[in-house]
Amino acid sequence: MSPRTGHLPLVVGALLLSASCGAPPEALPTSPPLPRSSAGMPAGGAVPSVPLTLPPMTTPPTPGYTTMPPRTVPTTVTPSPSPTPSHAPRCTGEPTAAQIVTLLKDNPAVPDRELTVVEGPYCAGKWSFTTVSLGGAESAEPLSVVTTGKGAALTFVTAGTDVCNPRVKAEAPAGIRVLACGE
Repeated sequence: MSPRTGHLPLVVGALLLSASCGAPPEALPTSPPLPRSSAGMPAGGAVPSVPLTLPPMTTPPTPGYTTMPPRTVPTTVTPSPSPTPSHAPRCTGEPTAAQIVTLLKDNPAVPDRELTVVEGPYCAGKWSFTTVSLGGAESAEPLSVVTTGKGAALTFVTAGTDVCNPRVKAEAPAGIRVLACGE
């Protein structure tokens, strides 16, 4: 192939492409000419405004989506915890601190030491709660003492560092349970 004929296929291809397009595009229509003043400007010196009227905007429906009424979710009411009852007030009358100490000295489960009432006695109904320290034992924790009754009917229920036993939980008034069990 000679250098002149080497470009021949490209030229033929370009001619075929341009020939297959059909008729050339027609010119766009034009508007009638505006009236002009002697200076070449539109009459009145300003470009006339063309009123523009648009159809009202509408939102086409979105396919596949439907509007559902709002769903109401039932609210759960959490009951507020009942307030912790206050502890029993200090006893007025019996049992006295001396009666509690005498009852403990007669009990073989209590160590034979000097006993001193630190707090109480506190009373609720027929029950009482007292805190007693053991003399001569510097590192010993004070004893909590729970009793029932008054005077000659004063009865030992329990004593120790943890007096929240089943009987106290089941039978003691709320004010004594607060002191003995913390509830």
